[in-house]
Amino acid sequence: MDRAATPLSGGNPDMSSGHHHLARLDGCRAIAILTVMMGHMLPVGRAEWGGNVAISAIGMAVFFALSGFLIVSLLLRDDAVVPFIIKRLFRIVPLAWLYTLVVIAGQGASWDVIGANLLFFANAQKAWLAYAPHFWSLSVEVQFYGFVALLVAIGGRRALWLLPPLATAVTAWRIGDHATFGSHTFDRVDEIMAGGTLALLVAKRWQPPLWARSPAIVLVLFLVLFFGMLKPVVAAFPVIAYARPYLAASLVGLSLTMHDGALARMLGGRVLGYVARISYALYVLHPLTYSGWMGSGNTAVRYTKRIFSVLLAFAGAHVSTFYFEQPLTRLGRRIADRWSRPAQGTSHKIAEAA
Repeated sequence: MDRAATPLSGGNPDMSSGHHHLARLDGCRAIAILTVMMGHMLPVGRAEWGGNVAISAIGMAVFFALSGFLIVSLLLRDDAVVPFIIKRLFRIVPLAWLYTLVVIAGQGASWDVIGANLLFFANAQKAWLAYAPHFWSLSVEVQFYGFVALLVAIGGRRALWLLPPLATAVTAWRIGDHATFGSHTFDRVDEIMAGGTLALLVAKRWQPPLWARSPAIVLVLFLVLFFGMLKPVVAAFPVIAYARPYLAASLVGLSLTMHDGALARMLGGRVLGYVARISYALYVLHPLTYSGWMGSGNTAVRYTKRIFSVLLAFAGAHVSTFYFEQPLTRLGRRIADRWSRPAQGTSHKIAEAA
């Protein structure tokens, strides 16, 4: 990967190593999917504490912050909307539609449920998510793509500066509605917008203070998020849950500028890099691996089976990523290139990371 300055760096000399910092973002993405899978597949503390919800919420918040960061970084570099939409749809739609047509339709779902999932508005009603509850996040994601593309189509790159006040407005709405968690778009889209706000700050050569670039600060921030998402804490002190979008975006931002050390090397390592590459397929496919017989039995039996569920999830995600999704993603890129201006630097690498 080119080590020249990238859209992620905004020309900032402290963030000029494109490969180095993109690798750290891959590490963040990998940690995000692993925490989501942990929350869905393993016991995390006592049930009354809500540890599974807490760890999953952190993973999704980091996922969304990364998505907003990368998408806005792309559009700041190239505001051609049609190629952007083509690439995004070819990245998200094939596996999501395959899952919908095989798994959701295969369970006998009605046509309104199938249509809501195919068109990515299933999060508007809980009944539409009954067959694939985790698809709420895909709905939020694709809706954001459409919204941000419309913003740029109307107002160009400058319209992206509407994202910070819009994120604040959504958070204020959440506070007024007491929405600490949720699957509706207005319950979570401020997490993506917060990541987009980070991209705008980075483009303006923002840097956190030196003391905040310590791995210890990153770990403390993660722990604050986790304990702040626990059910008793949310009930008594919901501020951290409301601030989740900005804390997650801060985690992403600090990972970019964190001092070199064991944590930085781990985030930039090959293992997490591989997990990041297959993360989308892992997210879509992993519920299949603990459904039906794989999810039956007493507690000891169920969690023994989870070992095989994890192996199945990784095997399925590997095959899906490299033999199904990747060829279609390349096709989408070739189609988009007919519309776009000549790419510069590492824009394609950014697109792959997104």
